[in-house]
Amino acid sequence: MALQAGALISTKWLADALKTRGKMRILDSSWYLPKLQRNAKSEFQLRHIPGAAFFDIDQCCDKTSPLDHMLPSEKVFADYVGNLGIENDTHVVVYDCSDYGAFSAPRVWWMFRVFGHNAVSLLNGGFRNWELEGRPVSNSYVRPPPAEFKAHLKSSGIKTYEDLLDNLDTKEFQVVDARPAGRFRGLEPEPRDNTEPGHIPGSFSIPFHSSLSDSGHFLPKDKLQELFIRAGVDLSRPICVSCGSGVTACTLALAAHVCGHPGVSVYDGAWSEWYTRALPEYVISEGRGKHL
Repeated sequence: MALQAGALISTKWLADALKTRGKMRILDSSWYLPKLQRNAKSEFQLRHIPGAAFFDIDQCCDKTSPLDHMLPSEKVFADYVGNLGIENDTHVVVYDCSDYGAFSAPRVWWMFRVFGHNAVSLLNGGFRNWELEGRPVSNSYVRPPPAEFKAHLKSSGIKTYEDLLDNLDTKEFQVVDARPAGRFRGLEPEPRDNTEPGHIPGSFSIPFHSSLSDSGHFLPKDKLQELFIRAGVDLSRPICVSCGSGVTACTLALAAHVCGHPGVSVYDGAWSEWYTRALPEYVISEGRGKHL
């Protein structure tokens, strides 16, 4: 059976769990924007939490899509995680090596949950704090024997471009954007070529890093609730989170989960898709045309 833990686990919890050797798999889920010039897989080969495997969101994805790391099919996901030795009763722990403490790992946390696997936790504070505390690291990796994993997509956890377009009229759910405020407002450039900054009409801005403390840990529940409320978000109503390409949006999905909000959805195509497909009047920007 899977170990018992919440959505967030501490470094101490994980260190203790490594000693007990329960049915658990640890995944280094690091991913970086190209402009940072960091190779996540190469860094994993040099140092990672002992026993961890590498989860590559650019490999476990829909490779037929022109958009980056879109959610894969049930079969692709099941085969990928099965090859990492994960079964349906395995407790999965995800982390990344971002300086923020959490950047891409929440995306993998969300992927497991949207495919029906709730026994998944994120290492609060990430590899950054694991190392700062002097906990063990390794440069060795032993591939586990393949396992069988059955994935069942929860369609309610994902939103499409068409869903967002319809929502402009129906306003059935709130859209919360996790990108930095400058990109949301259209005043700072997007990291991807041929994409201008701005936001979806009616969406709210909560930069993903504002849910994290300076130490890289998620803020306490009451502070996270205040964060949503200050942004104008009603935690009693449906929420869809978005960002540049569906990665940091999942940090807010996890934050809302910690607040007790059930079933936050993610706009997987995110701003990369919206900017490409939406009519000009659906791209709200204070600095239109300045960044291409």
